[in-house]
Amino acid sequence: MLQEISDEQLDALAYEAKRELSRQFYRDYVELVHRGHYTHYRHTEVVCDVLQRVADGEQLSILIEMPPRHGKSMTVTESFPSFYLGKNPDKRVIAAAYSDGLATKFGRLNRNKFNEFSNELFKVQLSESNAATKDWGIQDRRGGMISTGIGGSITGQGADLMIIDDPIKNMKEAMSQTIRDSIWDEWEATLSTRLHDGASLIVIMTRWHEDDLIGRLLARSPRKWIRLRLPAIAEDENDLLGRKIGEPLCRELGYDENWANDKKAEVGSRTWNALYQQRPSPAGGSIFKRAWIKYYVRTKEQKQEWGLSDEVLVLPTNFDKMAQSWDCTFKGTDTSDFVAGGVWGRKKAQYFLLDVDHRRMGFAETMKAIRAMSDKWPNARSKYIEDKANGSAIIEMLKDEISGIVPVDPNGGKEARANAVSPLFEAGNVYLPHPNMCPWVEDLVEELVSFPNAAHDDLVDMTTQALNQLYTNNSNPIDRFKKLLGK
Repeated sequence: MLQEISDEQLDALAYEAKRELSRQFYRDYVELVHRGHYTHYRHTEVVCDVLQRVADGEQLSILIEMPPRHGKSMTVTESFPSFYLGKNPDKRVIAAAYSDGLATKFGRLNRNKFNEFSNELFKVQLSESNAATKDWGIQDRRGGMISTGIGGSITGQGADLMIIDDPIKNMKEAMSQTIRDSIWDEWEATLSTRLHDGASLIVIMTRWHEDDLIGRLLARSPRKWIRLRLPAIAEDENDLLGRKIGEPLCRELGYDENWANDKKAEVGSRTWNALYQQRPSPAGGSIFKRAWIKYYVRTKEQKQEWGLSDEVLVLPTNFDKMAQSWDCTFKGTDTSDFVAGGVWGRKKAQYFLLDVDHRRMGFAETMKAIRAMSDKWPNARSKYIEDKANGSAIIEMLKDEISGIVPVDPNGGKEARANAVSPLFEAGNVYLPHPNMCPWVEDLVEELVSFPNAAHDDLVDMTTQALNQLYTNNSNPIDRFKKLLGK
């Protein structure tokens, strides 16, 4: 007759079985060390299967591309080094991230897991004399982990495993050629030189730009990459997880088809394709699509006379806010860029371009044009002028003469500002005067759809500046005051 086993004994047996599996397999280890706060999904199982091969001694070069908030750092950078070093206590790990603070977090989380579980699972323990969050070692062994921000000092250090996790912080950095070049220089001159013979490399990113680190590694590196590209919504017949086209990556986390539709409408297709589908479009062009251009006419009679579709709106009779926007780049020569000034009106969530002055102008002519536009459109009380180069001089000359001049800090590059407002075009919230009414609008449309490869971009700069300012200020004053107070 079999002896009855108590619940406590069953729990002890289950834990012992889990501990034995965690000693051998990373898939089980990552669950164990998070003490019930980690759940596997199809995509994390695939990632763990590949990482297991590294822990077991294979030399692999791995690219992991995954949408935000799908567990990539928790699965890899926050946990895998502690498992790898438990199984390989004489190996060295380097983890790099966009900031020193984030890298320190990765070091601390792995050190704490190693300290808690390594003796129980692998019969090794944290060094008593070398246990800093950014640089910790293994007692009586050669192995350990160093964590560093991109550009940080790792002089004299080498790696049998290197993990680079999100070297780019945000879209603003991703759109900067200077920052992308700096990250690549750091890879070529520093990080790549620290890899020991036979070392493995893991690069983890949410993609922002086709010329980011993963884009350059794919184009320039001779390594044989294992590429784990995991889009939020399946779009290929040979999907890595075997999903049908249109199937979400992780419905269990709430990222289902409805979420995808709402998120795409919120961020626009360009950001959606890059950030969530891991398919950044080329930087040259396609920020504004011709199909997104919407028009208005002044009267119902015009709309009927010209036989226009229902998509063409009749201009509202009043606006919630009106403003001027000026791009004042000029050099006083016939070969210089045009000066572009425009008047915009906002009605709820819709934005209307009402007037444009677009021609080559010198300094005195530009000031005269701003005066004339202010007299013509007295309700356009805010005058947005970029506080840079010629614009700064214009602001200084006119600030005591014309009220409402608002200096605009050109935060980010031209493409970053354009990307910020492209969702407004895609959502159908921006309306231009119909070409039958204002033939000059065709120049603006061509600049928009050709940007950033057009010969001139002054109309685009005027447009993106106006929309960024009108959209940013489109909120309740009380809400803005609460935000200012941090409530």
